[in-house]
Amino acid sequence: MKHFSKFRLLIAFFLLGGLCAQAEIVKDPTTWTYEVKKTGEGKYNLIFHVKLKEHWHIWSMNPGGDGLQIPPTFTFKKNAQYSIKGKTTEAGAKKTETMDGVDGPVSFFENKVDYTQSIEATNNQKISGTLKYQVCDESMCLPPTKKAFSFEITDAGETKIDSTTIDSGATVTATIDTDKKERNTAAIITQSSDKELPKEQRSNLMLVIEGILGGLFSIITPCVFAMLPMTVSFFLKRSKDKKTGIKVALQYSFAIIVIFSLLGLLLTLVNNKNILYEFSTHWVTNVVFFVMFLIFAFSFLGAFELTLPSKWSTMSDSKANMNSFSGIFFMALTLAIVSFSCTAPFLGGLISEISKGARVGPFFGFLGYGIGLALPFTLFAIFPQLLNALNKQGGWLNAVKVTFGFIELALAFKFLSNADLAKGWRLLDREIFIAIWVVIAVVLALYLLGKIRFSHDSEMPKNDWGLPYLTVTRTMFALASLIFALYLLPGMWGAPLNGMGAFVPPMGTQDFVVGSGGNNNTATAAPHEGPERRYAERMKIYEPEAVKKFGLETYFDYNEGLAASKKLKKPLMLDFTGITCVNCRKMETQVWSNPEVLRRLKEDFIIVSLYCDATQVDIPEKEQFESDFLGTRVTSLGQYNSHLQATKYNANTQPFYFFVDENEKLMADKGYGYDADVQKFIAHLDAVKAKFKAQNP
Repeated sequence: MKHFSKFRLLIAFFLLGGLCAQAEIVKDPTTWTYEVKKTGEGKYNLIFHVKLKEHWHIWSMNPGGDGLQIPPTFTFKKNAQYSIKGKTTEAGAKKTETMDGVDGPVSFFENKVDYTQSIEATNNQKISGTLKYQVCDESMCLPPTKKAFSFEITDAGETKIDSTTIDSGATVTATIDTDKKERNTAAIITQSSDKELPKEQRSNLMLVIEGILGGLFSIITPCVFAMLPMTVSFFLKRSKDKKTGIKVALQYSFAIIVIFSLLGLLLTLVNNKNILYEFSTHWVTNVVFFVMFLIFAFSFLGAFELTLPSKWSTMSDSKANMNSFSGIFFMALTLAIVSFSCTAPFLGGLISEISKGARVGPFFGFLGYGIGLALPFTLFAIFPQLLNALNKQGGWLNAVKVTFGFIELALAFKFLSNADLAKGWRLLDREIFIAIWVVIAVVLALYLLGKIRFSHDSEMPKNDWGLPYLTVTRTMFALASLIFALYLLPGMWGAPLNGMGAFVPPMGTQDFVVGSGGNNNTATAAPHEGPERRYAERMKIYEPEAVKKFGLETYFDYNEGLAASKKLKKPLMLDFTGITCVNCRKMETQVWSNPEVLRRLKEDFIIVSLYCDATQVDIPEKEQFESDFLGTRVTSLGQYNSHLQATKYNANTQPFYFFVDENEKLMADKGYGYDADVQKFIAHLDAVKAKFKAQNP
């Protein structure tokens, strides 16, 4: 039931785009040393010695497996004074075994391994470059790590062992320094299926299951449902016998699965760094989705019939025939095209699962969606008598279509709200947004009760006396819509709405709150003892209710937070969050608002809210820099916070909390991800406070 309830929210497209995957800070278990051996006149071997901690292994340079294992690579900086001879070789006690969750045997080294590269050098010099590798234990793989190396060549003829040893937990500034690491916690690959996954991380199997549920649920949408009996009847009537009809239906279903799997594979190929996250949270993207959902809503409400360009479906349909698999494939492609307006919300929701699975998560999610969508076509081909029930569908399908129209209208304003928050337009402040949703919910209830009708609606069903009546199902949905409207209504005067706090705009945009003296932005401003806060004027509208109503001190700049920690002698709670992050709002409304949590946060901690999607807030030009992690120049506050979280704290999901002292020393072994268990969060805060006091008596 847990996953089914989540799929009811899947229609929200990118609303869950900020959902987090748990991660933890694990120090690199490798130690690298470097040795130069002279093998002849002008000939040398450059040797990389690697030692690993117990239970950890590094992949062989030819690891085998399913292609997801990342072998060590060595890149030497080009220099005319030396030349590379041959390939890098490896030496050690190599093991080849099968592992749970990996297709085929894999090769790796434990304890220690040496890598050797032969060169020819003409004179004394330093040879430098970068190396990249990945290490794993029995339950997980760390993100790939990139480091700089340096060897020194002399004419003395003696073996030169570089005296600098890299312990991956330290920063080295000698001839060997630690390069900026390429990190992406979403790409951590689970190697053993019997280990428990973090709460919000999805196994590939779970992504397939959720995709299947989404595909099955999308069958009831008008675009797909109307094609189901027509397509199956076409198979059976055009086939010489039932067996052939079933065979064609199976091929058709397989083609649907292939089409959506290819789409998932495409998303997998672009799933790197923060591309999809930035895309889904950008204000332009959200405006586009607002317009698109508005069009979908008007179409479902009967304003016009929404279809893609006819030449698209005509082109695919013209190639469709039952004499070859290619023809059947184009029939499936036609289904995918003409049903786009109904399936788009489900497909968009699946994209949010990228951050919760392994690197190939999108492929498995869309594979499951294809299976779920294709399954009914095969089922009805095998049991054609079920088609009779479908053909008696009556007017209820129109009611479903209109209901989807109201839902998509509400979601359209959610996307506009995301853009409004990102740009600070203040078009949809909290009370205005709530008013819109209340009105939509009330009008939907009136429609379901038969008080409102649209041009394409059928007559209400009639009883034995010829009088129209409401079905129980329709009545229950109408009641649910009215209850939802009544629940939202107090929010217009500042009620917290904890159950929907993740979806409505933050309390900072509320102009009037009962009991606040009429102006929420001035009457409840947080007391301020530390240094002046940068970005406060721009970012204060995003502050959650717990900050606005209860006077929590909040900073928006990392370095200012460190300065405040030094002055006030309190530990920092680094709140890596997002303007449009749904789970961030859930943590704030369901956990931060708890009185015991509030007391601890206010008295014992300094909160630094680091918004990773604040890409519209520029940082000073003198503070801008090139980021290896992001693959671009950091010019905005959101980019800076994303780079900071990934490179310093080895995580890139929100919400995520790290607790540090004024010297950036961690006060807890692990970060704290999305977990709405209030008592667990309180225990974590108490442990951090105790450790900080012990180190700062």
